[in-house]
Amino acid sequence: MPVQYKDYYEILGVPRGASADELKKAFRRLAREFHPDVAKDKKRAEEKFKEVNEAYEVLGDPAKRKKYDELGANWKSGAEFRPPPDWGNFSGGQAARGRGMGSEEFEFRFGGTGFSDFFEQLFGSTGRGRAGFSRTPGFAEEETAERGRDIEGDILVTLEEAMHGSVRTVNVRRPVGRSVKTETCQVKIPPGVAEGQKLRLAGRGSPGEGGGAAGDLYLRVRLAKHPDFEVADHNLIHEAELAPWEAVLGAEISVPAPDGRVNIKIPPGTQSGQKLRVRGRGLPARNGPRGDLFVVIHVAVPAKISDAEKKLWEQLARESRFRPRD
Repeated sequence: MPVQYKDYYEILGVPRGASADELKKAFRRLAREFHPDVAKDKKRAEEKFKEVNEAYEVLGDPAKRKKYDELGANWKSGAEFRPPPDWGNFSGGQAARGRGMGSEEFEFRFGGTGFSDFFEQLFGSTGRGRAGFSRTPGFAEEETAERGRDIEGDILVTLEEAMHGSVRTVNVRRPVGRSVKTETCQVKIPPGVAEGQKLRLAGRGSPGEGGGAAGDLYLRVRLAKHPDFEVADHNLIHEAELAPWEAVLGAEISVPAPDGRVNIKIPPGTQSGQKLRVRGRGLPARNGPRGDLFVVIHVAVPAKISDAEKKLWEQLARESRFRPRD
């Protein structure tokens, strides 16, 4: 089934040859602009935030970006797109197969997961099934209860949802005869949910045969990228820039945390690349203590300075006994 092509480079506003650093900067700028917590038009901002996140999910991953680039640069955003036949081999999703009479290929598709149909066709784990089972010649056909197979999909979960939990509405679209039936499911996202964790919806998978029970639907959690944090298990990593004098003399700075900003002390002589730990300010864990926030220090150097500043730096160079290469 054709879907609308997504030009992820256009969404991030970068050229196709953009470097990894340029992609990260573009994502952070747009993610901050459209973060639902700060935008006035929250509904539009939420959709844009998901779109930007999806674009960076693909272009920020070298393997996904390579596969996406193989589609070529001739597609137009919004044009109808049908993936090549071998794309299913890259998806990585677990195929779900149902059982029943006939041999018709069928698919399950999801809505409300935070990913577009375009992404799901190329990189998601849309559940697929094939109906049909063999019978031994010469024996009477007998109805046998067969449990339906499980199906899988991905669901995009924001760090705010991982922090506080939420309830999301997800649509499951499945073929029934020649028509398509849409079922609505309420998905509870518990606080402390982690990347890769599967949320189970009992009885929402492939229908059973001969009175057998339906399979289950499993939604695999994909944590949304955040402009301020990277996630490592239940810990968060934030990169903070310091002026050279702050690193040398020490300072107190304010950094973001998932439940509000926190002030941290920078010890004198802090080195670029050094990690400072703020205990208990990461993401919650379901069966354990809350994770930590790690602040990674980067000492920033001014690109341009005034004549007066230049004289001060020259004076420091003459009087300082610091020799980094000795």
